[in-house]
Amino acid sequence: MQRPEAWPRLHPGEGAAAAQCGSPAPSARAGEPAGSRLQEPSLYTIKAVFILDHDGHRLLAKYYDDTFPSTKEQMAFEKNVFNKTSRTDSEIAFFGGMTIVYKSSIDLFLYVVGASHENELMLMSVLTCLFEALNHVLRKNVERRWLLENMDGAFLVLDEIVDGGVILESDPQQVIQKVNFRADDGGLTEQSVAQVSLHRLILIVWSFLPWH
Repeated sequence: MQRPEAWPRLHPGEGAAAAQCGSPAPSARAGEPAGSRLQEPSLYTIKAVFILDHDGHRLLAKYYDDTFPSTKEQMAFEKNVFNKTSRTDSEIAFFGGMTIVYKSSIDLFLYVVGASHENELMLMSVLTCLFEALNHVLRKNVERRWLLENMDGAFLVLDEIVDGGVILESDPQQVIQKVNFRADDGGLTEQSVAQVSLHRLILIVWSFLPWH
C-alpha cells in the first residue's frame, strides 16, 4: 500500500515553531467552547504498539512520541492498560485520553494506542495487520514462547507496519512479503540481532527482580 498524502496538521512539536513564525492560529467558531473543535487528521496516528504476556509483562513495545518519556512510565501505563482490558470482551478501550484497541491470543495481549480523536477502525486495521503478519511469521503460533524465539521477525513486522507513528502498511500480505525480502536480503544485521539479544536478556533479568 502506498503511503498516504500528507494532511495539513503539523507533526507534534512543530506547532510552536509555526507560532513563532507568525502563523495565525485558527479561531474558534462563535459559541464554541475552547478545545471542542475536532482535531485535523494527521499522518502521525500511532502513539504506541506493545505486546504483553498473560501476566501483563512487556514482551515487545515501541513508543512513537514523548507521552511516556521513560521506560518506567511506559511500563506503568502498560500495566494499567492490562488491568483495565485483560478481563473484558471488548476490543476498544479509552484510557488516559487515548484510544486503545487490543486483541488476545492464547497467552499474549496485543495493543495499538492512538490519541483520543483517532479513528478506531484505522487503529484496528493496524492491529489486525500486526496479528495476521505475526501469525505467519510465528507459523500460526501467536503465543509467548514462539514470540520470544522469533523476536527479530516480530520487530521487522512492526517496523513494516508503523514508522515513527506513521502507518506505512495495513495489508498483512504486503508486510509478509517485505519481511521475507529483508530476511532473504540479509536485513537482519549483526546490530539488529544484538539488540534483540539484549532485549531478551533484559526480560530474563526483569523476571528475577524481587519486586517482579
